[in-house]
Amino acid sequence: MNNIKLTTMCMIYKDNKEFLVQNRTKNDWPGITFPGGKVEKEELITESCIREVKEETGFMISDLECMGYFEWNTIEADVRHLTILFKTKTFKGDLKGSKEGEVFFIEEKDLDKYALSNDFLDIFKCMKL
Repeated sequence: MNNIKLTTMCMIYKDNKEFLVQNRTKNDWPGITFPGGKVEKEELITESCIREVKEETGFMISDLECMGYFEWNTIEADVRHLTILFKTKTFKGDLKGSKEGEVFFIEEKDLDKYALSNDFLDIFKCMKL
């Protein structure tokens, strides 16, 4: 593994146990997931998370809590994917989707009503309230 693709994901949640998901439409990783994306060159990891969430949801977030990481390898492309996981309940702004997909709040009990992205349940366990 020579190449590392560094990304972030963030679970935005409310006190009533609802959390924000994105119904991602891209073919490389479709389905329900948390907003996030690539860490740009010269960008701090937390800055990347804040930027990606803003781009994908319209929300400005703060008070990020690091929940760990999730990793997987893409053997064919010689890439190791490393995603730093955050959660927060501090957000403001108007919720809006993006070209990445629609965003909305749901509860855990409703997850089985949706097609989940690959590894979402494992990632969710790391972030669970």
